[in-house]
Amino acid sequence: MTIELLDIRNRLHAEAAKVIVGQEEVFTQVVVAFLAGGHVLLEGVPGVAKTLIAKTLAQLIDAQFGRIQFTADLMPSDVVGTQVFDLNRSEFYLRKGPIFTNIVLADEINRAPAKTQSALLEAMEERQVSIDGVRHPLDDPFMVLATQNPIEYEGTYPLPEAQLDRFLFKVVVGYPEDSQEQEILRRYHTGFDAHHLERSGLTPVITRTDLPAIRAAIQAVTVEEGIFAYITQIANATRRSPDLLLGGSPRAAIATLLTAKTYAALQGRAYVTPDDVKAMLLPIYRHRIILRPEAEIEGLDADAVMRRIIGGVAAPR
Repeated sequence: MTIELLDIRNRLHAEAAKVIVGQEEVFTQVVVAFLAGGHVLLEGVPGVAKTLIAKTLAQLIDAQFGRIQFTADLMPSDVVGTQVFDLNRSEFYLRKGPIFTNIVLADEINRAPAKTQSALLEAMEERQVSIDGVRHPLDDPFMVLATQNPIEYEGTYPLPEAQLDRFLFKVVVGYPEDSQEQEILRRYHTGFDAHHLERSGLTPVITRTDLPAIRAAIQAVTVEEGIFAYITQIANATRRSPDLLLGGSPRAAIATLLTAKTYAALQGRAYVTPDDVKAMLLPIYRHRIILRPEAEIEGLDADAVMRRIIGGVAAPR
């Protein structure tokens, strides 16, 4: 099955390349998070294809896509829905909110107040929402792709640590290279329109009926004792680092294991290597660690600290 997963990865990237130029690593991380059952926080300035990546993923897995624009006046009911009274039938019925879909783009998530963010948090963690005390399960698959702008902070509500920890990955979406940006211009010159992906010839690669077999193949990936020790040592190193006020929790170590297995399976292997672990560490830890002021004065960021930590832990042979 791992060979089939390698084929699935190649087909996903080939289809995505029809509409996305560059951002291969970003797209890979989003796919890994989806197959591992997690959510992703996409951080990047406006216009670097965050929305396009989310819409493309939904089409390639034949899933429903929904978008929620987070604003300061967004209420929890605007996300999850509400009970509405039907005068004709003299009874209440549930008007479902946009959270009832498969792939949810939570655009500018840090612009919503804490109460609205907590409603999204329940959906992310429990795969359900509560409306008037009644729990409503969400469909499988369910994934939140949230975006935030790293530059503009006016009118925003910083995400609490508890909610940040619920995101499997924090993925940084950067600017394209010059050659990639020129290719983007050529495509728009010849008629490409990101608002009409159905005209781009995208073909679904997997469907929800394929997911149980894919998850079983990922679960079957072998992990040696040395890999368990390596993941644990990195987590412990973040907690002892003089550059950090807060290191990674056991949830970060679990996320490392699950995503490394997923990444290995997508490479066509039935076992995890230290390189698989290293490939997942930055998106897993960059939003879970808190730097000391001295480290920030030194000019370090989360990625730089993690690279220093990774370099100080010997990888198993």
